[in-house]
Parts: sequence; structure tokens; C-alpha cells
Amino acid sequence: MDRAGIGRVCLALPATTLAHSFGEDHDVYKVGGKMFAIVGGEGALSFKVSDIAYEVLTEAGYAAPAPYMARAKWVQVADPASWDEGELADHLKTAHALIAAKLTKKARAELGLG
Repeated sequence: MDRAGIGRVCLALPATTLAHSFGEDHDVYKVGGKMFAIVGGEGALSFKVSDIAYEVLTEAGYAAPAPYMARAKWVQVADPASWDEGELADHLKTAHALIAAKLTKKARAELGLG
């Protein structure tokens, strides 16, 4: 999946916004003001995963621990075009859900996330 495809998947998720917090060449996708995925200037994709997915993806070599964010269970995929698009879209949906679940009940209600 290319940068535009990642953008289409992320922006189709509820209450998602696009920011350029780290410069114009970095696409930062947020829900409720919290990041759930980042496409860097070189095209690498970083996103939030569950504890189990972090272990599986990093140990199997599908992804690397994301720089600066690995402690929060983020992974980085150097070439997102090499991944199956459906699988990558599922990971992005999960990343969105993981971050949305950490928002306050009030924030989720205001965003229409239940």
C-alpha cells in the first residue's frame, strides 16, 4: 500500500484527522488528538499494535520496533507496499481502535465513537 492508500484507509476511520506534526513530509493520523499511525518522509509506516501483535510482528521480522515509540508497542514497516493491503488495513483499523479506547468516555462520546 502506498502513502495515498494509507491515507485513504486512515481517513475513512471515524473521527480521524491528518496532521503534519513532524514536518510536511510526515503524515500523522490521529483520533481524539492522539496518534495511531505515521507515514515518514522516506515512506516507512509506523503504527500502534497490541502487545501480542508487537511480539509476533517483530519476532517474525514483518516489522521492526518503531523508533522512539517501541516502548508504547508501536511497530515500523519500512516498505508498506510489500504488505498485503487487506492485512495492513486491518492493522491500521486496530491501531485506531486501540488509541480510541484509551480516550476518556466523554471524548469518545464527543467524537461519536460510543
